[in-house]
Amino acid sequence: MSGSAAPAQVFVVEDDDAISRLVTTALQEFGFATEAFRSGAAALRRLPTQRPDLCIVDLGLPDMDGIDLVRQIAAASSSGVLILTGRGHTVDRVMGLELGADDYMVKPFEPRELVARVRSILRRRGSGGAAAAGRTRRHASFGGWTLDCAANILRAADGTEHLLGTAETQVLRSFVERPHQILTREQLMGQRDLSPLDRSIDVRISRLRRKIESDPQNPKIIKTVYGAGYMFSAAVIWS
Repeated sequence: MSGSAAPAQVFVVEDDDAISRLVTTALQEFGFATEAFRSGAAALRRLPTQRPDLCIVDLGLPDMDGIDLVRQIAAASSSGVLILTGRGHTVDRVMGLELGADDYMVKPFEPRELVARVRSILRRRGSGGAAAAGRTRRHASFGGWTLDCAANILRAADGTEHLLGTAETQVLRSFVERPHQILTREQLMGQRDLSPLDRSIDVRISRLRRKIESDPQNPKIIKTVYGAGYMFSAAVIWS
């Protein structure tokens, strides 16, 4: 989403009020516009006048089977669909995906993972594929900084430019692509089974903090989550 673009619109079709509030609150915290519906019929009535970017659909709705709703959404709109349900049977998963759902999550769920999956669906559907994503998602802006992912240049608000090494760019890009998520050292390094004694990631984090943090000793953007990894806490706008 660009700075001038309207936020992505997400329909939440869920008859459990507590779960509906949990989903909508999580999405709104990360900049999405939401509209909640307690029945499939209510969501279908809204589709002709408000075209959502994504529909999150519970399969156990009071008025119709969610699988049928997925089918009707696919026929009536170009919206993406994420199935969020307590039904974890393989047949439901396969049928939902074959009917046009983009992803399938089983309750209980982690709200941050839900947001990450929503973002992933919208990127895939909006970019037209990985190659196009690379063309359209070149610049990531956060906290007065802009990262040019293609040129490995980090630009300050005053126009000052820093040429980053490939390793630093890899780490910073991992952060800006998944803000507000805890990322492990392995995820940031792009490696599995990283040795606990390998301090390469710590060196890269330290270098980035010296560039983008006003006080590298008390970081506000790249935060350490002890025992888990690191989290990028700034809002990110792509262009």
